Amino acid sequence: MQIISKVLISIVTAGTLMATSASFAADTHVRVGYIADYFGTSMVAVAKHLDLFKKNGLDAELKVFTNGPIQIQALGAGSLDYAYIGPGALWLPATGKAKVIAMNALGETDRVISRPEIKTIKDLAGKKIGVPEGTSGDMVLRLALEKNGMSLKDVKMVPMDPSTVVTAFGSGQVDGAGIWYPFVQVIRDHLGDINELAGNADFFPEVSFPSVFVAGNDAVKDAETVDKMIKVIREAIDYRKEHPEESVQITAKFLGVDPAPLLAESKNARILSAEEFDALVKDGSVDKWLDKLASLYEQFGKIKDPQPASEFFLADAYLKAAQ
Repeated sequence: MQIISKVLISIVTAGTLMATSASFAADTHVRVGYIADYFGTSMVAVAKHLDLFKKNGLDAELKVFTNGPIQIQALGAGSLDYAYIGPGALWLPATGKAKVIAMNALGETDRVISRPEIKTIKDLAGKKIGVPEGTSGDMVLRLALEKNGMSLKDVKMVPMDPSTVVTAFGSGQVDGAGIWYPFVQVIRDHLGDINELAGNADFFPEVSFPSVFVAGNDAVKDAETVDKMIKVIREAIDYRKEHPEESVQITAKFLGVDPAPLLAESKNARILSAEEFDALVKDGSVDKWLDKLASLYEQFGKIKDPQPASEFFLADAYLKAAQ
């Protein structure tokens, strides 16, 4: 009996140790960046609320940033593993600075806005325009100018971060801005009457503005962790599509802000499920969107010789995570 008992104890002990080791091994630490607006935060907010990181074996350290380019810098510096970026920062993956691992939403939040006396894009000639450089607000401004036979040379572009755009617009330091919701709503709430001169929808379907999730070039070497992260993203965006009002409240609580501006922002995008994105990945639509944005940045002189989307979007990894 003593021998049998010892054997049983050994088996139980070994099993416990193996389970404990597996548990520790599963909790992979990842550093995930986000931007403090609805589409920049909702995925991580929902994932945290539903405990999706833990469910998929990840211990997520969440870090807030003001824009996409700064997050790409952090990825390159090794202080961040994954990040959310808007379409205005996609020129960075297109130049090899990161890899796109999943889609987020098709943005329609970007606007070119102006003071009431400025009625058209052409009226911006010679005016000061506040723009977070290298963002989707920058891209929409460039597209709007181009559509009207103009370029940045025809206006006085003033690079500034989003919060500074709000302050500068409110104090009269700039006449217009290339900015996005909820900042547009904040400006409107403070000033009342402003004009929206252009937006993403003006260029659809020739140009689509997907926001995405990216991984650092070092992070993608760990395929298992990338797979776990994509699974988190897929579950979170499905919840967001199926529960839009709850997702706004979850995001507002996460950020500690009034949900009203986030609600306004949430209505300015095409929100798709993971399955809907799967179909668009399979039929080549996503590659076309990414290639189009990269070519536009090349036309704008922002980049030279961008990589094809097939090299910087990990489509196979994204689809594999659905299995």
